[in-house]
Amino acid sequence: MEKVVEIDGLLDLSKTIAAELFAGKTYPWEVLGDISDFIYQLGPTLPAEEFDHPEEGVWIAKDAKIFPSAYIGAPCIIDHGVEVRHCAFIRGSAIVGKNAVVGNSVELKNVVLFDNVQTPHYNYVGDSILGYKAHMGAGAITSNVKSDKTLVVVKGAAPIETGRKKFGAILGDHVEIGCNSVLNPGTVVGRGTHVYPVSSVRGVIPEESVYKDQEHIVPKV
Repeated sequence: MEKVVEIDGLLDLSKTIAAELFAGKTYPWEVLGDISDFIYQLGPTLPAEEFDHPEEGVWIAKDAKIFPSAYIGAPCIIDHGVEVRHCAFIRGSAIVGKNAVVGNSVELKNVVLFDNVQTPHYNYVGDSILGYKAHMGAGAITSNVKSDKTLVVVKGAAPIETGRKKFGAILGDHVEIGCNSVLNPGTVVGRGTHVYPVSSVRGVIPEESVYKDQEHIVPKV
């Protein structure tokens, strides 16, 4: 099986407060059904001197910057140094890693953002995992449900059934997604890969590549 789709081939688990969520799993999308329960387990263990607990199911690091117009729904953990900007909409089941940016009009739902992830402008990220220092350009989104509503299949060298109706994308560490791109359901982008702006991306994209379009994926030089 392609290493690029496995957790240890995509994600540095030392760069997230949610490392235990991935324990015993092979593929990162296997955690998507467990994010909510994990937050409710982890939240009460977070030190009160470091995290505020403004409402049931919500924990926010005291040094995070939350703009007044942002909405944060339970369950949610926002780690140290995060900036949640104006009109961000965190619908719930979201873990936002250290020093991450959740920008203006960004919507998150059922996600894990590793440390230093940037979703800074008009992004929708649902049922997805974004690895360490992954960056989504303005207007880039994850599409998390197929148009025919069938279960999502990860289409690499060998198709992998996920058993999930809702599954957006997995971005490995240091992935760059160009502005106004759409990551179709079940997309997996390998570590360090750059995706051109205004791309429609699907399937498994190799690590350390440049994605120009579906027919032109070249190694980085």
